[in-house]
Amino acid sequence: MDSEDEMSMHDANDAESLDDDFYSGDGADSDEADITMDYEFIDNDSDDSDDFPSHHRSQLNYTVLGEADILQRQEEYITQVSMVLSISRIAASILLRHYNWCVSRVNDEWFADEEKVRRVVGLLEYPVPLPDAKEVTCGICFEMYPCDMMRSAACGHPFCVTCWQGYMSSSINDGPGCLMLRCPDPSCCAAVGQDMINALALREDKDKYKRYFLRSFIEDNRKTKWCPAPGCEFAVDFIVGSGSYDVNCRCSYSFCWNCTEEAHRPVDCGTVAKWILKNSAESENMNWILANSKPCPKCKRPIEKNQGCMHITCTPPCKYEFCWLCLGAWSDHGERTGGFYACNRYEAAKQEGVYDEAEKRREMAKNSLERYTHYYERWATNQSSRQKALADLSQMQAVHLEKLSDIQSQPESQLKFIIEAWLQIVECRRVLKWTYAYGFYLPEHEQAKRQFFEYLQGEAESGLERLHQCAEKELQGYLNAEGPSKDFNEFRTKLAGLTSVTRNYFENLVRALENGLSDVDSHGACSRAASSKSLGGGSSKARGTRGKAAASKSSSSRMDDSGHWSCEYCTFGNVKSATICQMCQQRH
Repeated sequence: MDSEDEMSMHDANDAESLDDDFYSGDGADSDEADITMDYEFIDNDSDDSDDFPSHHRSQLNYTVLGEADILQRQEEYITQVSMVLSISRIAASILLRHYNWCVSRVNDEWFADEEKVRRVVGLLEYPVPLPDAKEVTCGICFEMYPCDMMRSAACGHPFCVTCWQGYMSSSINDGPGCLMLRCPDPSCCAAVGQDMINALALREDKDKYKRYFLRSFIEDNRKTKWCPAPGCEFAVDFIVGSGSYDVNCRCSYSFCWNCTEEAHRPVDCGTVAKWILKNSAESENMNWILANSKPCPKCKRPIEKNQGCMHITCTPPCKYEFCWLCLGAWSDHGERTGGFYACNRYEAAKQEGVYDEAEKRREMAKNSLERYTHYYERWATNQSSRQKALADLSQMQAVHLEKLSDIQSQPESQLKFIIEAWLQIVECRRVLKWTYAYGFYLPEHEQAKRQFFEYLQGEAESGLERLHQCAEKELQGYLNAEGPSKDFNEFRTKLAGLTSVTRNYFENLVRALENGLSDVDSHGACSRAASSKSLGGGSSKARGTRGKAAASKSSSSRMDDSGHWSCEYCTFGNVKSATICQMCQQRH
């Protein structure tokens, strides 16, 4: 019998070979073409492999920035440009704003043609002082003022303080364009720096200018974006080309950095755009009208038949009376044509193929509408479930966790497994929601992929429902208990196990969908080995070794008196032979 150390070593080696198989495409025999087969799952928590990064590792490709972080970066950029180009910090900030806070571009343009850059940006190499006189005429109000009441940019054009304040206030209230403020003289293009704003502008205008200055660092920089959540003031600095675009802001909102819609793996941005447009467009209204109504033969307005009689009267002012079946005038109908209940003229014309095209178009519209409704309802239902799970998570963190800690006499630090379960439910609801958009746009002629996809989606949904029920229903019993429960530790093991299994399944499901279900072969079949790999399975050797380890650790698999195995984690029990459970990785 292997020792625990040897078993751990076997598990690590087999997991490593399993990961290699997953990426190399090599595996076990692929003779069987049965899609509904056993699947195994890689336990991402059981090894240190980087081949399957966790949700938290993906955060390495971006940084969430608060206001203090943005200000610090601005200062660092300004200092860097100022030192490299040997110019003032005010001039450096003007250059950075002009070149969208790109330090490398500032340096390249400056050293390529300094004179041109100065001319374009409005930086004078040699500032011009104010006229040396007791009184100077303001260039805006044309009043005479003492020199100490006059101010000018580097160009030396004099304007009184009052006119400067009015000019600055007007520019700042016009929007972020004030960051590229120039001298008020129409013939001059000298830049007005932040130092003059701080010295002359009114307090309210200074605050607005500072806000524009701060926001320009994010909005002008192609590597940074604001979090799109309402009221959120965090920004994200993203490493472009680093893989997944999913971002988790500090405000707890998850979004796609590429399209700024909510996070939508495994669906690409193009599909999300089409789906959102379809949900909001009038196309589905038209499909419904086409499928459930007919146009009035006279005024062409669509009419929905809401009673059994075939005698239709259009609404005023039309009031045209016609037959619903053949759209002919009702005055032409009588016993000869079928009268009140039927229309023999329509039946005869239909047999001759007169209405084939119209009926075919209406039938296609009806099928299209039913298909869209099927996917949209499930998409919206999972969205609602996710919102409810978010509310439950918030309630758990704010109230229930402390209450449960008191009832079960356990520190809150020992109850974090409950928060992790709810976080996983929220994430899985999001993924499951977008799988329905994925399924809607999956080409109908690829029947094998569609069948495989629906199987994977069904398994994911059933696994998530078990986790959700455990966290929502079963936990309630412990919250309502009057004292510590003896079986609370068993509940901890069960909920933590369901969380891990569900997380692994969904991570591998996302991976399979992002790969376009490439494991389905060209003959419309999916091999056992390839299918197992797509969800994390490996070679037969790896399966066998991991099966032993799982069996040795299993407390959830039980054999009843009749010799049948069952599993409390999943619905794949009650089998006559001991096999590895495809949902919980236990042997039963």
